Amino acid sequence: MSRAGRLGFALVAVLAVIATFGVAAHTQQTQLANPYRLVEGWPTLPKSMNGGRWGELIRADVDPKGNIWVFHRCFNTVPAGAATCVGRSEPPILQFDPSGKLLTSFGGGMFAFPHGFTIDGEGNVWASDANGNETVLGMSARGSNGLPRGQQVFKFSPDGKVLLTLGKAGVAGNGPDTFDRPTGVAVAANGDIFVTDGHGKNDRVVKFSKDGRFIKAWGRHGAGPGEFDQPHDISVGGSQGRVFVADRENNRVQIFDQDGNFIAAWKQFGRPSAIFASKDDTLYVSDSHSNSKVNPGGTRGIYIGSAKDGRLTAFIPDPDLDQVEVNRISGASGITADDKGSIYAADVGTHNLRKYVKVK
Repeated sequence: MSRAGRLGFALVAVLAVIATFGVAAHTQQTQLANPYRLVEGWPTLPKSMNGGRWGELIRADVDPKGNIWVFHRCFNTVPAGAATCVGRSEPPILQFDPSGKLLTSFGGGMFAFPHGFTIDGEGNVWASDANGNETVLGMSARGSNGLPRGQQVFKFSPDGKVLLTLGKAGVAGNGPDTFDRPTGVAVAANGDIFVTDGHGKNDRVVKFSKDGRFIKAWGRHGAGPGEFDQPHDISVGGSQGRVFVADRENNRVQIFDQDGNFIAAWKQFGRPSAIFASKDDTLYVSDSHSNSKVNPGGTRGIYIGSAKDGRLTAFIPDPDLDQVEVNRISGASGITADDKGSIYAADVGTHNLRKYVKVK
């Protein structure tokens, strides 16, 4: 057999294993235990902020001190699943202490469509604006300074000072210094930056050095290994520092090394909207889209498993499971966990920030 033939055979075999694993996982997920308890009344959102009521949340993360950061869409709720900060002045970045008390907030007027979010090992805040529109619901998406908003990733100090900007405001592209609606951002232990360029047409991962210098990009539109269809979130973690991508429209998690070399694709985590790989090799993935028409056989909720081999260990059902056939999106579009294993879920559909603790 020729070398090309052997490679083709190997690829078919890999894809067959992936497909089989995915079908088996749909059966397995309904049998998984839920060893987590929801913490009621957490956090405390001040009444001065939208009367203490959340709007759409998109991401959450934990800093090195154990404080919880939230990226939300300025308490807006429309259009459902794609609410924006256009026309609103509230700060989209909030910090809470572990007890749920608000500590600080910033970013008002800077974002049109909050999306990607992470806290790096030094406590800096990274956030992306995935807006690609000049107007939203008849309102200009430009900032108060008249400049475009969107197509960028920002690095903030913990007190809200802008330290670095990637991308060009309001400019879509697929070059080394432009994005097309960046959806997720992750920072490796050495400071390298990874961005999923995912809500537009690029379907790629872009890698930068810690000072913002373009290193490489990988991926294109498709369903094969290393290809993407709307990569929605990204996490760099686990004991091996692998790159985990929520390849949502392909109903799978893809895993790479930090040079972009394909390692595996897992379909047992549902239709992933958000992903987080912890230091202890636990993988947390949220499915906020599956129903009988979208990823049939999948179940909305939070999947917990091994970041090493993909074995599922627990499942937290979506809090709005009885409405999945009528709601396009519900549950968590953002997921993270602290060093104690407590889980934080940022709900874009049901407008809530959930905290779960593990029952001993």
